[in-house]
Amino acid sequence: MSSDLDTIYALSSGALPAGVAVVRISGPEAFAACQAIAGAVPQPRRARLMRLADAEGGAIDTGLVLAFRAPASFTGEDCVEFHLHGGRAVVRAMLDRLSAMPGMRHAEAGEFTRRAFENGKLDLVEAEGLSDMIVAETEMQRRLAMEQAGGALSGLYEGWARELTHARAMIEAELDFSDEEDIPGSVSATIWDGVAATTEAIRSHLEGGQAAEIIRDGYQVVIAGPPNAGKSSLLNALARRDIAIVTDVAGTTRDILEVQLDIGGYAVRLYDTAGLRETEDVVEAEGVRRARALAEKAELVLLLNDLSEQMSEASELTDRDCLRIGTKVDMVSGETGGYDLVLSAKTGEGLDRLIAAIGDRLAVRLGGLSLSLPVRERQRGYLREALTHLEAALAARTLSPEFPSEALRAAAQSLGRITGRVDVEDLLDVIFSSFCVGK
Repeated sequence: MSSDLDTIYALSSGALPAGVAVVRISGPEAFAACQAIAGAVPQPRRARLMRLADAEGGAIDTGLVLAFRAPASFTGEDCVEFHLHGGRAVVRAMLDRLSAMPGMRHAEAGEFTRRAFENGKLDLVEAEGLSDMIVAETEMQRRLAMEQAGGALSGLYEGWARELTHARAMIEAELDFSDEEDIPGSVSATIWDGVAATTEAIRSHLEGGQAAEIIRDGYQVVIAGPPNAGKSSLLNALARRDIAIVTDVAGTTRDILEVQLDIGGYAVRLYDTAGLRETEDVVEAEGVRRARALAEKAELVLLLNDLSEQMSEASELTDRDCLRIGTKVDMVSGETGGYDLVLSAKTGEGLDRLIAAIGDRLAVRLGGLSLSLPVRERQRGYLREALTHLEAALAARTLSPEFPSEALRAAAQSLGRITGRVDVEDLLDVIFSSFCVGK
């Protein structure tokens, strides 16, 4: 990142062309730039329709202008927003105008949000939630992101850190002022029950990390089975478009195909895989190997079998949650027992039951959970680190007070690193570089 003394600008709205395009400016020269382009700076936080001019005085556009005086802005700096007509030429003219001004430069990815963090407008968890909110595609992804961006998760971590800081203060008070009458002779009764409770709360919170990962990244469902069982046809039917090639030739699918669905507000990542069989074809054999490897990691396996063929064995797919599905029910008559459900990708029969069955498994797995969950591996890593230090503190509670005190300090510091309150400078470039430009 470049100097915070620079004034930065960027297109902060979506892809062009669009009905409206928002160009944002932040920094010490933001109001001067507004004066030069619009002829005046509108009253802070009041939209004003203004003529926007190029360096020669020619019109770029007529649009709404909003000014935000520091520190009451997203970044905590003076900010200006130009709401333009969303044509490519209009936006290019505005960006060219800004680039020619002294002290102005185009923002880097995530730089507006990084300045908001550095100016105390939000913490790292809230910033990560904001990033997730922008890319959220399902209702549950939006809710999970809102829990982070709204500060609920940060409040939880900061509360734990305060409890540990208090416990450490009590230990050090006993150590430093053991002769004073108002300092208890032992802090065990007053703090260690609380430390143990915090430890269990963090452990339980970490266990929800896998659920958060499923909500954010998607519930992995693998379609598996022998060649010509109807796997690709099912993928196309559920996606409602032709993604996979469907033929009568066995072994058509060689690589893994993926589509994302929205089932009950949850993201479901559906994978079509190569038919499971022994083969001498090197390429197909690699596809089979990948299919088995993906099934090993899936949350749910849909084991398909043509109803006119002998039922496949599921043993090679280990103990993953598995739905046995009979396919091509439109082409058979008579007994179809032994399956969890039967369907026809061609006619659509049974597809609604399959979607409901996947939704039921999601509801059992994720329903009723609090959405104050650790979403990213960065967060989970520091929580595991804090848990290790807390376990060390509890194990050292009968030793000299210096040992548990140091462990509690380290645990609180790990929690502080999650929100960015302590010692995270080396992480900032990594975190904010993943943001889109203009945010």
